[in-house]
Amino acid sequence: MAITRPPETAPNRIELAIGGMTCASCASRIEKKLNRMDGVTATVNYATEKASVTYAEDVSTDDLITTVEKTGYTAALPPPPATADDPAEHAQPADELHAVRVRLLVSIALSVPVILLAMVPAWQFTYWQWASLTLAAPVVVYGGLPFHKAAWTNLRHGAATMDTLVSLGTLAAFGWSLWALFVGTAGEPGMTHPFSFDIGRTDGAGNIYLEAAAGVTTFILAGRYFEARSKRRAGAALRALLEMGAKDVTVLHGGTEVRIPVGQLAVGDRFVVRPGEKVATDGVIEDGTSAVDASMLTGESVPVEVGPGDTVAGATVNAGGRLIVRATRVGSDTQLAQMAKLVEQAQTGKAAAQRLADRISGVFVPIVIALAAGTLGWWVGTGSGWTAAFTAAVAVLIIACPCALGLATPTALLVGTGRGAQLGILIKGPEVLESTRTVDTIVLDKTGTVTTGRMALVDTVATDGQDRDELLRLTAAVEVASEHPIAQAIARAGAEHTVLPQVTGFQNLEGLGVTGTVDGRDVLVGRPQLLRERGYELTGEIERAVESAQQAGRTAVVAGWDGQVRGMLAVADAVKPTSREAITALRRLGLTPVLLTGDNATVARAVAAEVGIEEVIADVLPADKVDVVKRLQERGKVVAMAGDGVNDAAALAQANLGLAMGTGTDVAIEASDLTLVRGDLMAAVDAIRLSRRTLRIIKSNLFWAFAYNVAALPLAAAGLLNPMIAGAAMAFSSVFVVGNSLRLRRFTSVVG
Repeated sequence: MAITRPPETAPNRIELAIGGMTCASCASRIEKKLNRMDGVTATVNYATEKASVTYAEDVSTDDLITTVEKTGYTAALPPPPATADDPAEHAQPADELHAVRVRLLVSIALSVPVILLAMVPAWQFTYWQWASLTLAAPVVVYGGLPFHKAAWTNLRHGAATMDTLVSLGTLAAFGWSLWALFVGTAGEPGMTHPFSFDIGRTDGAGNIYLEAAAGVTTFILAGRYFEARSKRRAGAALRALLEMGAKDVTVLHGGTEVRIPVGQLAVGDRFVVRPGEKVATDGVIEDGTSAVDASMLTGESVPVEVGPGDTVAGATVNAGGRLIVRATRVGSDTQLAQMAKLVEQAQTGKAAAQRLADRISGVFVPIVIALAAGTLGWWVGTGSGWTAAFTAAVAVLIIACPCALGLATPTALLVGTGRGAQLGILIKGPEVLESTRTVDTIVLDKTGTVTTGRMALVDTVATDGQDRDELLRLTAAVEVASEHPIAQAIARAGAEHTVLPQVTGFQNLEGLGVTGTVDGRDVLVGRPQLLRERGYELTGEIERAVESAQQAGRTAVVAGWDGQVRGMLAVADAVKPTSREAITALRRLGLTPVLLTGDNATVARAVAAEVGIEEVIADVLPADKVDVVKRLQERGKVVAMAGDGVNDAAALAQANLGLAMGTGTDVAIEASDLTLVRGDLMAAVDAIRLSRRTLRIIKSNLFWAFAYNVAALPLAAAGLLNPMIAGAAMAFSSVFVVGNSLRLRRFTSVVG
């Protein structure tokens, strides 16, 4: 058959905001439904609660939304682009978290007395059971409402998740308690619950299980709250990127300067950038010379000298003179906006790690439900009566109800993240931990990660007969009047050694150096060619020192006065003191380090050799950093990425594990999985060790949580374990899980 419809060359693309997902299996179910539509390719991200959909021309957005809604969830078109001044954009996540927090606090306040009354017979006053009912009912109905709604949605679509088991177990325990109170003998005055481990058959007419219903609801609700809190900053990286640009700009209209919001800037407009100001948008310099600090966008540690005809990017900082720039790209076309798009795409394409409990429950939940139903049918079929049969079935549901399972992840995560915070490590959520287990390659950004990101004086070479201290004193005295980062590095070094004298007749020689009079001497400081042009002769010693510095990736500055060259000063982005030790420790953890930077190859190789890194990738742009990470992943590598600048944000999001230095930009921090507050690479070593240890604790918690439940399931099905004992076994497994998690408090740093 001939193809009548032409091939689609430009399919539409949209992101839908998805609501109602409670676990990773929800995302999987929506994704499958969307991908079954003709001409549709979709990826649903549970962590960001978004669906990235590519669809053909004959598919409408209404069709996509309808498909999601038929699956049992909500879908909405993306809102218009938010601005930094839009308070609604910031309030929504906080409001959602506030609602979960209120539900949790109410449940804790009401369930604690219920559990205490059930477990301590001495406190069981007359009619205590009715007081327990009064307290437990709001917990089961109000606190457990999200679980019941999700379970009902799953039921309507023939699916079962953790929500199903929580809802069934709590409602069964609560329903049985109501039957025992109103129909059985549990509501009689003076009824007590002896706390006993005796195993025997019972008709259950005198037993209530309100503490199980309220306790399970509260524990699981706590887990959901901590999960929601870890996701509340979804989209913050993109907001941070957009907020980074200039807010206002001075535009030239007929020779008059007019201050306008940057959003009103149009292509072709000429605008002014004064020293210290951000460049408003991408453009071409028409007048003026300066040094532009582009480290936030390119990773280049040394400010770039620019002049008429050179291009500049928005959000870079003018570190020197006054510039007049003609706008060439505005709005969504700028380099900054394109980087925001890169971060968004990387985050969307990064599959959220499915929680371990949800994976297991995919098999465990249907088995438990079938076992409970089979137990009920078997007891009724053997003529034991509906009361005994229902008691055994409820016992099966309660012993299998995931109380300890719900605690396994959040308690270990709470203790682990708490200990991490003490050590300067911020872990964003449980999905981060799984990545650390298999990471085998770590990509390190140079500027601000391996190095300090700040220019510093690293070497001073004086000519024969010239005092080094005097060389530094006079040179620093002239440089202190300059705003150039290299000059400031020399000035700082000089000020640390002595009080600097005053400079007179200071002159800034754009792009070449500076000159001024200090203590009666006319001091000239700058590039070697500047001194040659002024008639200074560079000795062989200074020539060799300059060449050696340049080969090592350093910036060489030559100083002279009274017609003679007096010495050479080398400035560089200094390596952090702990970097070399950290690289060695990372290798011991089984990771292969790779240095990735926007700097030139000479600088990159010099830094790599100093810290012990063999593989170097230099001269890369922001988009290239993402491509490097992708290529490593395509080779089968599990990649961690450590960086601190905006230029690293997209690569941090693309990597299997993103580590942001706390000394870096908000954009990098928001796009990462782990934040290293200490700002040195030894924190990265601690972060990976702590994350792996926490994951091991979570796994052992999950194992023992299931071990207790699964071991008791046959007893419950055989009628040898009444629901009260099942509740006690559940409580014991919870205590074990919490105690196991507390072991993380003893984790120690490899430093000190």
